[in-house]
Amino acid sequence: MRILYLTLLIIISFTTSIKANEKDQTIDILKRGGNLIFIRHAYAPGGGDPENFNINNCNTQRNLNYDGKKQSVKIGKLFLSNEIPIDEVLSSNWCRCKDTAKLAFKNYKTINFLNSFFSAKFAHNRKQQMKDLKNYVKNWDGNKNLVLVTHYVVITEALGYAPSSGEIVVSDKNFNKIGSIEIEY
Repeated sequence: MRILYLTLLIIISFTTSIKANEKDQTIDILKRGGNLIFIRHAYAPGGGDPENFNINNCNTQRNLNYDGKKQSVKIGKLFLSNEIPIDEVLSSNWCRCKDTAKLAFKNYKTINFLNSFFSAKFAHNRKQQMKDLKNYVKNWDGNKNLVLVTHYVVITEALGYAPSSGEIVVSDKNFNKIGSIEIEY
């Protein structure tokens, strides 16, 4: 039993060390600029949106709870404390994305190609949104980083990666994933 306990302790400390090292490497990459930074909106309990969803009414949407708001602030502090340069912050029109962007970065602008296409109601937008995203990035010539606050489905479609709520996923302009940082809530 003692050997099992020691083995578990070694495994836990080893994986924690690997995650810390990956986070430091990702932050170093971000400090250099020129990256795409996909951020899945912070924690909003549930999945999808209610039947009465209205993009112009946050009361009809799945929104950030206290933990999600706290997570959003932590995202902003990570960027600020590490002096990560940002060209601009773009957000989906969904309230949980706009709230994440506002709490983390203060200034942002909304853009349709970051909207969710998870529900059947919006699924037909997927191809055009991905085309518009790729065109935007192709024409983006910033030296800093481009922050994209969006949804699970958009990040998965663009990068082939499934992010957690509030996770920061970094890629190059060719949509090759470079690293990620999970932010606890």
